[in-house]
Amino acid sequence: MAQATRTNATEYFELPSYKENTFIQLIAGEVIVGMPPIPKHQAIVREILVLLTLLARKLGGSAFDSPIEVYLDEDNVYQPDVLYLKPDSTCEVGDKRLIGAPDLVVEVLSPSTAKHDRHHKYQAYEKHSIAEYWIIDPVHETIEVWVNSEANTFERLGAFDKADTFTSPILNEKIEVAPLFVM
Repeated sequence: MAQATRTNATEYFELPSYKENTFIQLIAGEVIVGMPPIPKHQAIVREILVLLTLLARKLGGSAFDSPIEVYLDEDNVYQPDVLYLKPDSTCEVGDKRLIGAPDLVVEVLSPSTAKHDRHHKYQAYEKHSIAEYWIIDPVHETIEVWVNSEANTFERLGAFDKADTFTSPILNEKIEVAPLFVM
């Protein structure tokens, strides 16, 4: 088995593969080139982006979808599927990327990303104090919601399916799950 080559963000931004690929991330110091998402994945991303955009208009703040880079640290530069920044967010909107922790991050699982979304990204989002993290499973049509505690660890708010509604702590809004899975 080939050994993965580790790098840091400074070197990553200079790689030819970085400049040539849209679906590329630096995850735990490893360069990961992804495949374009399937239609169901993008339909879910679209519905979440619409939801968060409408809430941003109501509450203030901003919603973004991939491809947009989030620089967390020298080992982690991600492209979350969707994210939300509160009006008073500490995440800086730079010329080329976001720098720091968004307030809400949403990752839609795919076979090629599930391990990273549930392990490396989960740990980095927790470490960098992402306030709320949604992991969406398009196969089972569920949403796991994780909320960062005062101890800077994620606590599971719950897992919700199409019959459920939950209240997002960061948005302080009820979220109906079923409309997010309409294709």
